[in-house]
Amino acid sequence: MDDRGQELLRRRVPTPASDYAATLSALVGLVRLAERELGAAGTVGVGTPGALSRATGLIKNSNSLCLNGKPLKEDLEHRLGREVRIANDANCFALSEAVDGAGAGAEVVFGVILGTGVGGGIAMRGRVVEGVNAIAGEWGHNPLPLAPEDAPVPVCKCGRAGCVEAFLSGPAFEAQYRMRSGKAERAADIAAAAAAGDDTAAACLGLYEARLARALSVVINILDPDVIVLGGGMSNTEQLYESVPRLWVPQVFSDRIDTRLAKNMHGDSGGVRGAAWLWGAQNSA
Repeated sequence: MDDRGQELLRRRVPTPASDYAATLSALVGLVRLAERELGAAGTVGVGTPGALSRATGLIKNSNSLCLNGKPLKEDLEHRLGREVRIANDANCFALSEAVDGAGAGAEVVFGVILGTGVGGGIAMRGRVVEGVNAIAGEWGHNPLPLAPEDAPVPVCKCGRAGCVEAFLSGPAFEAQYRMRSGKAERAADIAAAAAAGDDTAAACLGLYEARLARALSVVINILDPDVIVLGGGMSNTEQLYESVPRLWVPQVFSDRIDTRLAKNMHGDSGGVRGAAWLWGAQNSA
């Protein structure tokens, strides 16, 4: 990507399964391939699941388990012979949308990933906010404010019960529909069925909307962002953008709510674009 945000080259390779050394080699290989094809050296930004521990410099909290406890930044810098900037992939998504996406020009952007998992990131004045523990924006592993219809409370992959992710991930939405209908369907197909008038699908989507509104109301009450940008597969459910802001009204501690709920502009490119923007003017050291 150039310094105006124009894409110069895109390459994608499969993530090596459960293999840190192979993952490292794949990243290094992508950088070298890009520089060879473009005939120039560039800065390197990486969006990664999890985050760099401020205590150890090692990756923590990654759902790509082979990265946890590994010195990814140090190893990449050694192999590439230059500084590498690394940030959580949801932070990179938020940064991309804040710089030149759905949150462009906003003071505070909260980026939400509603996909296989649930993640979040914060960009303030066009710059990533990581926090003193490098976990700013990790709303997916906070407990959902519960309502009677949320019982029984599911256990999250992290081992705790009632996490936002356990209710609002794509697989959680699919599981809710499967429990009610006895049929296994993809999240996108359930949402389409709801729009077409299927009562069971519509009931599941309505429950999802109410839960998302409650979860985001907590973010608004604490962070008070200008805009919340949705990413991940569930962000393609158009009904969310009309219903959720209406449903969060009783939960937000304000007489007026100006926070916008917006769909991402860059799709699944958001994370890699935000990684590149880690070297933008406002994010430079």
